[in-house]
Amino acid sequence: MACRRVLLLVPLCLLLLTPHQTSALSSCGGPCKTLNDCSGQLICIGGKCNDGPEVGTHICGGGGGGGGGGGGGCPPSQPLVCGSKSHPTYSCSPPVTSATRAILTNNDFSEGGDGGGASSCDGKFHSNSERIVALSTGWFSGGSRCNKLIRITAANGRSTMAKVVDECDSLHGCDAEDAFQPPCKNNIVDGSNAVWNALGLNIDDGEVPVTWTMA
Repeated sequence: MACRRVLLLVPLCLLLLTPHQTSALSSCGGPCKTLNDCSGQLICIGGKCNDGPEVGTHICGGGGGGGGGGGGGCPPSQPLVCGSKSHPTYSCSPPVTSATRAILTNNDFSEGGDGGGASSCDGKFHSNSERIVALSTGWFSGGSRCNKLIRITAANGRSTMAKVVDECDSLHGCDAEDAFQPPCKNNIVDGSNAVWNALGLNIDDGEVPVTWTMA
């Protein structure tokens, strides 16, 4: 059940839930495994409920899992329906700063991997031992950041350089070209195994808050 927030920031849907259902929803900083574990417009980042970057909420004030980029004046475009689920799409991303907040995800850039087709910057597949990334559509900027280096910094203080080789498509998805995955959020840095390893992060975490800037 989707929650709508009313005045006093009380999730309206909580009034309609049974005691068992209510206890299953986590608020800011609460434990979670999926998006459905978090109340209202909160999302699950790093195992904790936090503000939703795609809608620019500030309910948690940056607490919980460390944030994930914020809306940055980037409203969603026409939603994309994949089967029975509707996903927001974006033609823009939050502004790039000296420490742009983002969500690091993991991508297999090799042939047959979960990245789908060859990298759009060079039309080639890449080894996961390379420190490479795909950026959300807005940050990819029509390919203007192709083959450029960015610096990614994790919350543990470790940082690494990585080369931009592809777009994490925030407008399209659910087809063979996108490995039947939904559109990317507008604040994604999709890194290879080598990027995760260089940052000392556990790939099994799936999504981790980071910051990045142009090198």
